[in-house]
Amino acid sequence: MAELWIDSEEFEKLVTDELDLLPDEMVDGLDNVIFVVEDRPEDGGLDLLGLYEGISVTERDQYGFGELPDRIVLYREPLLEACTSLDELRDQIHVTLVHEIGHYYGIDDSRLHDLGWE
Repeated sequence: MAELWIDSEEFEKLVTDELDLLPDEMVDGLDNVIFVVEDRPEDGGLDLLGLYEGISVTERDQYGFGELPDRIVLYREPLLEACTSLDELRDQIHVTLVHEIGHYYGIDDSRLHDLGWE
C-alpha cells in the first residue's frame, strides 16, 4: 500500500488544478478531448500512470462532427504508488498530463523522453 493516499474526489481536484496551470498554447489546441481519472488500468497493474486513447492530430484524416471524444486517462492508484509526498504527486500529475497531451499532438514516447516528459 502506498504511503500517500488521496481519495478520488481530492485526486480529481489535483488533476483539474494541474490542468489549469498548463500553458494556454498546450490546451487551447485540444479539440474533442476529455480528461478522465480511473483507479487503475484494465490490467490492474501499477506501472501505467496515464494513457491517451484516440487519434492524434497528425494522423487524423477526416475528423469532424459526431466523433467520440479522445480520452486522456490518469490512473490514481499508480500515481499515488509512485509518489511519497503531495508535491511529488502534483509534479507527477503535471508530467503525466503533458506526456499524454503530447501524444494527442502526435509526439511519440521517444521524443517525449528526449524533451524530458517521461
